[in-house]
Amino acid sequence: MSAGCCDADDDALVALRDRQRTVLWTVLGINAVLFVVEFVVGWWARSTALLADSLDMLGDAFVYAFSLWVLHRGMRWRARAALSKGVVQLAFGLVVLGQAAWRAVDGTPPFADAMALMGLVALAGNTWAFALLWRHRSDDINMTSTWLCSRNDLIANAAVLAAAVAVWQFDSVWPDVVVGVAISVLFLRTARDVIRDARAELAQADEESTHVTA
Repeated sequence: MSAGCCDADDDALVALRDRQRTVLWTVLGINAVLFVVEFVVGWWARSTALLADSLDMLGDAFVYAFSLWVLHRGMRWRARAALSKGVVQLAFGLVVLGQAAWRAVDGTPPFADAMALMGLVALAGNTWAFALLWRHRSDDINMTSTWLCSRNDLIANAAVLAAAVAVWQFDSVWPDVVVGVAISVLFLRTARDVIRDARAELAQADEESTHVTA
């Protein structure tokens, strides 16, 4: 391969990383703002589902920050970042399970109208983030795991809206609790997949490093 071809490949990679950086900064801002707003509304509205969704936003903000940090680093660092994302999602999934159990014992229904309004705002913001990440979903494991976080956000937002309708119709805490548990299960499943893939890529990086030094 000629030097000119190598230079062209390097330039294309730099351009790709620059585009990824711009997208990641944008979705980081979206999730940071949504976390603050949704957490405050969720606390005021006594909604486990909103609090769970807001913690998801916070987790995603950390995820995108990790992704920005490793953009120009090698496969090993990208895999470590993906592994960190999986651990964060695992931790938040367990936190949400505990919160759902507490709300079930308390038994006070949340404010359905606040849930619905906040759910619509979060859905709009996450739809924007999902659209930005869509074209980069297959770039590498780092961007794939980031896109999976965004996809999960949309599923969680839809679940929050459904819970708001059910709370309003039945005047019960249980739809909110059920959605909180469902979101935590989604966290745990995604965490399992991301951790599995990241460990596989780390093993591959270690194998390649062994071959190079041998």
